[in-house]
Amino acid sequence: MPQHNPSPWFMILVFSWLIFLIVLPPKVLGHTFTNEPTHKNAEKIKPEPWTRPWS
Repeated sequence: MPQHNPSPWFMILVFSWLIFLIVLPPKVLGHTFTNEPTHKNAEKIKPEPWTRPWS
């Protein structure tokens, strides 16, 4: 029975975990922080009031 021979299955397991732990995290973290954080003392832009012509 081939599933009792750990040689090919162990290498598949090791290489798949290497992909998960080395290759994928930089790709995922590249999409996590897309906006730069703002400082607490940064000026907030006051929005203009919206005129509603139908009222």
